[in-house]
Amino acid sequence: MHSTKYIGMGVHKETISIAVLNAAGKLVMESILETKASTMLEFVKGMRENCSLRLKNEPGLAGCTIC
Repeated sequence: MHSTKYIGMGVHKETISIAVLNAAGKLVMESILETKASTMLEFVKGMRENCSLRLKNEPGLAGCTIC
């Protein structure tokens, strides 16, 4: 079963803080990663479902990923 997950990312020089919410807005996972493309790709691949990755950079919205 495919379910929508929302992933908020706080991107900093050395780390990326990640919070994963389900469609109901419940926190299902938190993680801190090193700021490297390979580490981020490993995280996305580790998600149990297929992901559609959409990144936005807007005033007031740091980064948004929808899986």
